[in-house]
Amino acid sequence: MKSAYLVASVFALGLTMFSAVPESLADNPIIQTKFTADPAPLVHDGKVYLYTSHDEDSATGFTMYNWLLYSSTDMVNWTDHGIIGGVADPYKTFKWADGNNAWAPQVIERNGKFYLYCPFPKSGHMVIGVAVASDPAGPFVDAIGAPLINRASTSTDIDPTVFLDTDGQAYLYWGHQPKLSYVKLNSDMISYAGGLVDVTMPQTFEEGPWFYHRNDDYYLAFASTCCPEGIGYAMSTSPTGPWTYRGSIMDPTSVSSGNHPGIVDFMGTSYVFGFNYALNAALTTTHRERRSVCVEKLAYNPDGTIPKLPFWSTTGAPQIGHLNPYLRTEAETIAWSQGLKTEVSSEGGMDVTAIESGDFIKVKGVDFGTGATSFAARVASSASGGTIEVRLESQTGTRVATCTVTGTGGAQTWTTKDCPVSGLSGVHDLYFVFVGGTGSLFNFDWWQFTPEDAAAGGSGGGAGSNAGGAGSGGGAASGTGGAASGNAGLGGGAGGSSTGGGSVSATAGAATSGSGAANGGAGSGGGAASAGRSSGSGATSNTGGAVGSSNAGGQSSGCACDLGRSSGGGGGLLTALACLATCTRRRRRSR
Repeated sequence: MKSAYLVASVFALGLTMFSAVPESLADNPIIQTKFTADPAPLVHDGKVYLYTSHDEDSATGFTMYNWLLYSSTDMVNWTDHGIIGGVADPYKTFKWADGNNAWAPQVIERNGKFYLYCPFPKSGHMVIGVAVASDPAGPFVDAIGAPLINRASTSTDIDPTVFLDTDGQAYLYWGHQPKLSYVKLNSDMISYAGGLVDVTMPQTFEEGPWFYHRNDDYYLAFASTCCPEGIGYAMSTSPTGPWTYRGSIMDPTSVSSGNHPGIVDFMGTSYVFGFNYALNAALTTTHRERRSVCVEKLAYNPDGTIPKLPFWSTTGAPQIGHLNPYLRTEAETIAWSQGLKTEVSSEGGMDVTAIESGDFIKVKGVDFGTGATSFAARVASSASGGTIEVRLESQTGTRVATCTVTGTGGAQTWTTKDCPVSGLSGVHDLYFVFVGGTGSLFNFDWWQFTPEDAAAGGSGGGAGSNAGGAGSGGGAASGTGGAASGNAGLGGGAGGSSTGGGSVSATAGAATSGSGAANGGAGSGGGAASAGRSSGSGATSNTGGAVGSSNAGGQSSGCACDLGRSSGGGGGLLTALACLATCTRRRRRSR
C-alpha cells in the first residue's frame, strides 16, 4: 500500500504509437490531491469523464459542498477540471439548496446536452436536483429552479443513477434502504411522466444504485448491506425489473466502511469504480469520512454474470497506450502525487499548488520515442522558487533534467522555464520531484518536452495540448496554422479516434485536430505521415515534405518539419506531430 500522506494531482495525456513496452497500471486511489467519493464515470468522445463528490479535508463525518470532475484517455493519468457544481457559495448551482450534503451525482449526455442529477437537502430533507450544460465540464446551471424529486415524507431520495435506453426512454433510479425508486424521464430529461415507482429491493441493497445495460441484460449495481459496504448487483430482462440478485462484485471488508459503484465500457474494456479510505488510513487510525476513488477492470461470464473481484488493489487498471510528452500537458494530470493540491489558474483551467520540498508528481507510461532535448515548465512563485528535478521510474530514479524556478513576483504571475534534457528516450514513468527551502515553493501550470529532431523557427500558430477536450483543464489548441493538438493520441492500443478540443486519432497514421491544428494525411513508408493541409486563416502546407504555416498574407513562417517517409513503424508520425507542436510553442513564446 502506498504511504498514506501521498496526495495527487493529475496530468492530461496523448497516446503514442509505441506499444511494445511493459504494461503500466494505475495507482489506486486514482486521485490524491483531494478526498473524492461516489464516482460517476461518463464516456464521451474518446475520454472518460469522472464526476465525484468531494469530502472536505477537515471532514470527520460527511462534510460535502460540491462536485468535482476529472478526465482521462488512458485510465491511469487523470486531469483535474476542478469544481463543476455545488450547494454552497461560491459554487452554489442550486440557489434554493440548504447549503450542505452534496452527495452522489451522475451525469448523462443527450442531444448534445449534459444533465447533472444530484441529491442534497432542501428544507431539511433530501431532494434530487437537475442541472444542465452544453459541455461535460460545465458550467452547469439549475434546469428547473426546484427539485426534480421532492418527497418530504422520506429520507431515501438520494444517490440518483440515470440511463438512456436504446428506444430513447430514459430512466432515473435512486434510493437508500428501505426504498429503491424510479421514474421514466421525458425526452427533455428535466421532467418525468407518470408517478414515482417504488420497487422491490434486490437482496443486500443498501444505497448507491448504478443502472446500465449490456447485451440483452439490464444491471443494477449498488452498495451492499452496511456496514462495511461491498458492491452487489442484480439483473433483469426489463429496465423496470423485477430485479434478481446475482451476487457480489466486491465483498465488504473491515478496512473500509462504504462503497459506491460506477461501471462503464471504454476502449473495449469494462471498468468498475468505487472508493476506499486508504489515504485517510495512511494518515490516522481514526475513521473519518475522507474517501478516495479507485478503479479496476471488470469482466463478465458468458451468461452475463460478473466474476467477483477482490477489494480495491493498489495497482488498479492497466494503461491504454502511452502519454505523448511532446504535446503540452497540464500539470494537474497525475497518476500519483505527494503533498500537492490544485487550484483555479489565472491563465484558465487549474494549476498545481501547495508545492513543498520533497513533494512529487508521477505521470505513467510516457513515450519519449527516440529522445528529448529540452523541457519547458509554466511556473509562478511569490517566494524564492525552487527546483524541478525530472526523474525516471521513481522519485529517486535517474535524473534527466533539472529546472530552476526563481521568484516571479506573484503566485499567479506566470513564466515559462526551458531546461536541457539528457539521456531520455523510450517509455518511462516520469517523476517531477520538487526541491527547495521551507514552505510553498511555486505553482505549476503545464509542461512540454522538445524532441531531438524538432526544427527551430518562426512565429505564429497555436500550441498543441494533451489536455484538449472541454472544460477548465487546458482546452484545445487555437491560432492560425500548424499546431498539433489533442487529448487522445496515436495508436498505442487505443484504437479509433478520440475527440474533444482537437484530438489526434489512432487510425492508420492519420491525424485529425481542432482549430489551428495540422491535419495529417495517410501513413506512408511504414507509418510515417504525409502532410495534408493545415487549418486556420491563411495557413498552407506541403505534401510529404517540409511543412510550415503561413500568416494571412501568405508569408512562410520558416518552421520546417520533415513529414516525409520514415523507415520506422510509426515513429515518423510521432516526430512530425511533436515537431509541429514544438514549432508553434516556440512561436507563441516569441510573440
